[in-house]
Amino acid sequence: MTAVATKTPASPGPARGSGSGADGRTAWGTLRTVLRLHRTALLVWAAVVLALSGWLVWLTEVAVKDELAEWEACERAGQDLCDMTIGWVGYSESLAWVGLLISYGFVAVAAFAGGALIGRELENGTARLAWAQGITPARWLTAKLAVPALALTADVTVLVLVYRWAWGAHQNLTYNGWTGDDAYLSRGPAGLAYALCALAVGVLTALLLRRALPALAVSVVTSGLFAFVVARYRGSFWPAVTRTSTAGVVDPPDNAWELENGVLIHGRRTPDVDYWACDGTAAEARRCLDDLGVTGYYTTYHPESHYWPLQLVETGVVLAVAALVTAAAFLLLRRRTATASAA
Repeated sequence: MTAVATKTPASPGPARGSGSGADGRTAWGTLRTVLRLHRTALLVWAAVVLALSGWLVWLTEVAVKDELAEWEACERAGQDLCDMTIGWVGYSESLAWVGLLISYGFVAVAAFAGGALIGRELENGTARLAWAQGITPARWLTAKLAVPALALTADVTVLVLVYRWAWGAHQNLTYNGWTGDDAYLSRGPAGLAYALCALAVGVLTALLLRRALPALAVSVVTSGLFAFVVARYRGSFWPAVTRTSTAGVVDPPDNAWELENGVLIHGRRTPDVDYWACDGTAAEARRCLDDLGVTGYYTTYHPESHYWPLQLVETGVVLAVAALVTAAAFLLLRRRTATASAA
């Protein structure tokens, strides 16, 4: 008899494409696709960061030497107002321009997020093609947000640290104080918060409009308007200091951010009284002030020590808005895709 060979059936393994391992591979594949698709933008952004960082190092270590020599010669000669003599040209002006680029770089982030990152893919149908190949809309949007968010966090952190070092290296040669547009955002975490918020705003705008150019324009305007509104209320993010005097006008300390000044009318703060018109002799000026009801003077300001409280509160506010906008983007995407599937 001839023996009939029998093949033992193999034990069933996990279904292909199922389980946490497959989910991990799919997630990594989605991230890799986003990296490959937007590698040009990421490389350009990295080059900008390197260029600005190199510019700051060159300004602080090389270009400033001539101005430092002039400053030291001016002080040795015993001249007053050496900063006026030197003119604050060159080093300080260049430092201010770099600070402005760092502070308002979030506008470019909003344009990229609204146009190339999301708007273009929704407009030409690339997003729906990805969803049809097994990538869920939520996972697609997560990857789209995660890659630029990680790049922004790393690069903006480097820029902020380098700028903080450069800004503090030669303060006697700069005219840009801590409250200026060029120095306030570019020296703390609020600069990064605005970049992440602009990313979220661009994504939500693109999901709403589903066209690249309109989404780009609306994202830029919205991000800029949001930053303008927050800046208007920046002074109220931390309790300010108020000093009063009955002897004369109160001058704030050096490097303070003056919010308001005025007179006390029967003890009440009144910022818009034209008390400067009271001139003449001391007796005439006093009689004029008495007629106005002036009993003293006041000044409200933030000292330089309030920089970090103001900066951290603003960072929290902007990040909270970014989180809300991100949540709205995911809800909108889920609603849109659910409606399309039902149809």
